[in-house]
Amino acid sequence: MSRKKILVLGATGYIGGRLVPRLIQAGYPVRCLVRDPRKLGGRGWHGVEVVAGDVLERDSLDGALEGCHIAYYLVHSMGGVGGDFILRDRTGAENMAEAAAAASLERIIYLGGLGDRSTALSPHLRSRNEVGRLLASGSVPVTEFRAAMIIGSGSASFDMMHALVNRLPVMVAPKWVETRSQPISVRDVLQYLLDCLSVPESTGAMIDIGGTDILSYREMMLRFARLLHLRRWIVVVPVLTPRLSSLWMNLVTPISASIARPLIEGLRSEMICENDLARRLFPFEPRGFEEAVVKALQRIQGFSVESTWSDATSVVRGDESPLEGERQVLSDTQKVEASVPAERVYRVFAGIGGANGWYYADFLWKVRGFVDKMVGGVGLRRGRRHPTALGPGEALDFWRVESVVLGERVLLRAEMKVPGRAWLEFRVEPSDPDHSILTQTALFYPRGVWGLLYWYGIYPIHVLVFRGMARAIVQRAEQA
Repeated sequence: MSRKKILVLGATGYIGGRLVPRLIQAGYPVRCLVRDPRKLGGRGWHGVEVVAGDVLERDSLDGALEGCHIAYYLVHSMGGVGGDFILRDRTGAENMAEAAAAASLERIIYLGGLGDRSTALSPHLRSRNEVGRLLASGSVPVTEFRAAMIIGSGSASFDMMHALVNRLPVMVAPKWVETRSQPISVRDVLQYLLDCLSVPESTGAMIDIGGTDILSYREMMLRFARLLHLRRWIVVVPVLTPRLSSLWMNLVTPISASIARPLIEGLRSEMICENDLARRLFPFEPRGFEEAVVKALQRIQGFSVESTWSDATSVVRGDESPLEGERQVLSDTQKVEASVPAERVYRVFAGIGGANGWYYADFLWKVRGFVDKMVGGVGLRRGRRHPTALGPGEALDFWRVESVVLGERVLLRAEMKVPGRAWLEFRVEPSDPDHSILTQTALFYPRGVWGLLYWYGIYPIHVLVFRGMARAIVQRAEQA
């Protein structure tokens, strides 16, 4: 029996990045709609059709939906400024509802958030609820799953809690740490999303999903600490605003203030399942909090994290690489001969960043990351998903992997705060079977006079660091 064709919107995100391979494994033909198809280039999703488009551009949805029967809507703005994210989410949902009706789609499956709608929810939770309502306002039935905190390696909520518990013996926390929630394992979320395809009774239903434990955030952190064999103390203070809390999170966790703030605002509302449809429709028992944490820690320690929250936080502008068409680009090029085959040099520079470091002047890289973090950038907090494997679209410290040619080339695009656009390219070519040449190129397209001042002001440091880094790469390859 042929499977129905499925469109996934939000495939570059944390949940979408894990759902697509499970749909493939289950035998479904899958199409992904993404703003930048390059971000899926290294996923290895054989047979998946990738089309460029944006839910904010109504016309791009028509072609993406053509021939599809079911769509997963996993799009949500987390780093919005002011009320902009509400308008974007609203526009995307309205466009999707209209396009789905025009395409005679059978069903939309949406993942929203828990929270008592009769209470004062945070702007982001209200927006997620509004998206579900707008999707369901059209003629296409919607299956809306509502979840609280998702426990899994690489999720923003999990990484934030992990960092707090691991780094702070004493935590000063606001009153929201006493708020109750019903966290759920990411594995269970994915199972619900996949299983509903074969449960027709879930069509048109709003289904609350959660784990077996209802806990306050204080209880979660103390249980988390016990699993890490740590003793932690939490001191609750009466006044600690979401803004101050998010700035503190920006300093001590991998999560930026723009991502932390909506998460923190959402923690002030109780997020507990209000219906038992999940239990009645799906014959499996979800995991408890501690089991979910243990599974997530095992994934992290085994370097097998499938997707992370940073996968969907790119600031890529969609412009061409400077190596393909940019003009007036400033550059620094370092060439170093290596007395080893090209493959060995490639393995070294493909493993750069994250816990492996930058091979030369690591202290200066950390200073640059700290400065970037202080001015609202991503800093070095994101690390890398895997210590050796690298694919297009992945976050790498304050860079984004733009392209990879296995055994030959890696191109990184800067996502730190700079007055312009920057890239860093590593390329290795064989000179004979046992020798090769590394070419390392830093490129910068300045924005106005400040961009020029930035480049030439720190150029002496750049020359020192980049020259040392190129030599260190070759040296490591020769010593390997």
